[in-house]
Amino acid sequence: MAEAAYDSADTGDDNAEPATYCLSTYFEPIIEKLIQTTDRSDGNQHNLRNAAYEALMEMIKNSPKDCYAIVQKTTLVVLEKLERVLQMENMIQVSTDRAQYNDLQSLLCATLQSVLRKVTSEDAPSISDQVMSALLRMFSTSGKAGGVQEDALLAVSTLVEVLGDNFMKYMEAFKPCLIVSLKNSEEYSVCLAAVGLVGDLCRALGQKMLPFCDEIMVLLLENLGNSTVHRSVKPQILSVFGDVALAIGPHFKKYLDIVMNTLQQASQAQVEKTDYDMIDYLNELREGCLEAYTGIVQGLKGDGEQPNADVNLIQPHVGHIMSFIEHIALDEDHSDENISACCGLIGDLCTAFGAGMLPLVDKEPIQGLLTKGRRSKATKAKTLATWATKEIRKLKNAS
Repeated sequence: MAEAAYDSADTGDDNAEPATYCLSTYFEPIIEKLIQTTDRSDGNQHNLRNAAYEALMEMIKNSPKDCYAIVQKTTLVVLEKLERVLQMENMIQVSTDRAQYNDLQSLLCATLQSVLRKVTSEDAPSISDQVMSALLRMFSTSGKAGGVQEDALLAVSTLVEVLGDNFMKYMEAFKPCLIVSLKNSEEYSVCLAAVGLVGDLCRALGQKMLPFCDEIMVLLLENLGNSTVHRSVKPQILSVFGDVALAIGPHFKKYLDIVMNTLQQASQAQVEKTDYDMIDYLNELREGCLEAYTGIVQGLKGDGEQPNADVNLIQPHVGHIMSFIEHIALDEDHSDENISACCGLIGDLCTAFGAGMLPLVDKEPIQGLLTKGRRSKATKAKTLATWATKEIRKLKNAS
C-alpha cells in the first residue's frame, strides 16, 4: 500500500522524493498503531511482531517529505526500544529467550536502517552518538549471533552513508568490531557485510582511512588465501582493493606488488562450464578483478588532466590486464557487468598511458567488446563503451 502510494505520487522526476502523497494524512496514526503492535504481548504468535516491523519499515521507506517530522520522531522511538532491549541482556536465562532477544535486536536494527536512510545529513549528527553507542553495545553483547552482527554492520553502513567523513570520530571505537567481523570466516554473511563496509568507509573517509589500512589490507589478503572463507566473499574483497586505492591514492603504492600478483592469480581462475552457478561465480570474480584494476589505475593516476607519475608503476602489468580483458571478450559466457567494467578499464588505461595503448586496444576481440558495449541495452555498458571509444579515437588523432 505505502509503496503504491509513493510510486503514484507526482514528483515530475522519477528519482525525486514526493512532497506529499495520498497517505500523508493517515501516516502518523498508521505509524503509531504499528509501533503499538510491535509491543503487544502476543507478538510472537502468527509472526505478528515481525509483520508489524516489516510494515513499519515499508511505511518509512516510502514516506514523502511532509511526513519527515514523523520519521524523525520514529527514529527516536526505535532508538529507545533498542536501548530497552539491550538492557535485557543480563536477564536472559534460557536459549529460547536468547533466540527471541536476538530476533528483536535484528528487527530493530533493520528498522533503524530504514529510518536512517530517510534522515537528512544535516539532522544525522544530532542522533549519531546515540545510534553508534547502541550499535557498539550490540557488537559487544551479540557473541556468536551472526545474524545480529550482520544487521549491526549493515546499520553502521547506513550511518556511514548518511554521515560521510563525519563518521571519522567513531573509527577508533568501531575498528575492533570491524576487525573481529573481518576475521569471522565461520559466519560468512558477517564477513561479507564487513568487507562491504570497508568499501563504504573508503568512499566516505577518503585519505582519512590511511591509518587503518595496514591492518585491514592484511586481513583482506589473509581471507583471500583462506580456503575456509566462503567463495562469495572473495570477489567482494577484490573489488574493495579498488575502493582502498581510490581512497588513499598514491599511498596505495606500498600494497601494489602483492595486490597486483593476487589479482593476476584470481584473473586466471577457470571453472567447469557445465555448472551455471560456477559460471556466475567466475563472472563475479572477474568483475571484482576489473573493479580492483580500475580503482588502482584511477587512484594512482589522480584527478588532474596530467596523470601522476605513480601510475607508471602499473605499466609492467598493463599487458596482462589487456590479455585478461581479451580473454573475457572471447568468452561467450561473460556478463553485462563484465562488459561495462572492461570498457571502463580500457578507457582509464588509455587516459593513463596515452598512445602506448593503441597497439593493445587495436585488436579484434577488444574492438568487438567495445562494439558490444555500445550496442548494449544496459545504460552503464553503453556509456562506458562510448567513452572508451572516444578516448581511443583521441589517441589515434593525436598520433
